[in-house]
Amino acid sequence: MSLLLVSPNRNTKPFVEAIHKIDPNIDIEVWPTVEKPERIQFAVAWNHPKHLFDKFPNLRVISSMGAGVDHLMSDDSIPSGITFTRLVGPSLSGQMCDYVLTSVLNIIRNTEIYYQQQKRGEWKTHQPLQKRDITVGVLGLGALGSSVAGRLIENGFSVNGWAATKKEKDGVNTFSGEELDDFLAATNIVVCLLPLTEKTDGILDLALFKKLKQPAYVINAARGAHLVDEDLIYALDTGIISHASLDVFSEEPLPGSHPFWGREKITITPHIASLTDPDEIAELLVENYKRLLSGMPLLYEVDRKKGY
Repeated sequence: MSLLLVSPNRNTKPFVEAIHKIDPNIDIEVWPTVEKPERIQFAVAWNHPKHLFDKFPNLRVISSMGAGVDHLMSDDSIPSGITFTRLVGPSLSGQMCDYVLTSVLNIIRNTEIYYQQQKRGEWKTHQPLQKRDITVGVLGLGALGSSVAGRLIENGFSVNGWAATKKEKDGVNTFSGEELDDFLAATNIVVCLLPLTEKTDGILDLALFKKLKQPAYVINAARGAHLVDEDLIYALDTGIISHASLDVFSEEPLPGSHPFWGREKITITPHIASLTDPDEIAELLVENYKRLLSGMPLLYEVDRKKGY
């Protein structure tokens, strides 16, 4: 049996080498050159072409190459009998914690304001926001969201958390389901770490922004489709939102003509909040590949009905 790697516009050689470092006997095929499609039982994919998996009659499992699975969920050509899994490694979680904490600290310490002043040669001080006066709210309390909430608490922040279903996390004031408005009313800095589903598509809109506690800020490190771009621009221009830190976008790379570029109230990073480490994910992939062949339960299996 063989393992298939599919990741357009990405160098997959480090992933092949990392897998073979763990087990040199695993047969690996790399799309688009697949010599024996009938041998493929396990695939690893990121932003694959639709209908690609029609060509593999014995495919049983598709793993995302990251924590998100919306690229798999949106492909209705994939048979319902195929199991989806995702990757949640320590470094992915740690990087996301670092990114969000850095973004929050930049907000309260006025880092972006000072950066803009530097470009203008302007010397002017601004009072930082006090941690005691600011509450950070994490939308999504899965593996990543829960870790991020914990890191923020360790650094002295008051933290709210919201999830579709009730979750408990030490030190976090948790909300669920219909309590979203209560969560927003008690939150200054909203951090989106939700999975992308039909229910969460476009959740970061003007209606949500208006319900946040002032001063209000947005950090989106989940998926670009969570954000309604024009609503954010309006909210920034009217003072509803003071600043936004964005790592993900509906179209990537972000087009040069996009109105987000050049705005002083938006910090843009090129989808780098949590980058996949080949050595780490190789361990997870090999473990799940062997579990599949042995008939054991898979790690990080996705509920296709929920979308995560």
